[in-house]
Amino acid sequence: SVFAENTGHANGLGFGPDGRLFACADGKKQIVAYTPDAKETVIAEGFNSNDLCVSFKGDIYVSDPPGKKVWLVSKSGEKRVVDEGLAFPNGLRFSPDQSLLYVCDMKGRYVYSYNVQPDGTLANKQKYFHVHADDDAVTNADGMTLDRDGRVYVCTSLGLQVFDQAGRVNCIFPKPQDKWLANAVF
Repeated sequence: SVFAENTGHANGLGFGPDGRLFACADGKKQIVAYTPDAKETVIAEGFNSNDLCVSFKGDIYVSDPPGKKVWLVSKSGEKRVVDEGLAFPNGLRFSPDQSLLYVCDMKGRYVYSYNVQPDGTLANKQKYFHVHADDDAVTNADGMTLDRDGRVYVCTSLGLQVFDQAGRVNCIFPKPQDKWLANAVF
């Protein structure tokens, strides 16, 4: 059955610690939250968004590909830019203990790693996971997920690439269609 209609092209989704479903409603330039009965609340607005992840504390990290930014929307609703400069920041996820934030660069060859600071800011940005591609630059690295052991699964133009915690690709599952994969979840 339909959960919600007129969602503003909601795409990046994630559940928060309060059980609400958070979404990037980029068509309305909003981050929204849905209760289990589909009641919508606007959390933040006024910027582009593609994907998000919600911390244990309720802070939301959001990718903004056109702006080449990563945003932090605090639990209180305050928004601020915490990174700039990736060619096309897209999928993002936390390490299992949430001490690290991983961000895919869809137009590049890497998933970047950042240390999450106590105030939510990001530090020690580094190219961490080297994503394989058919050509020299574009991987189409999009959505990603992690398992409980910290392996990272990244959707790409080649298929689902699986990385260990040390940053090495362990395998690539072929994609079932011609277009790149968009997202994965356990």
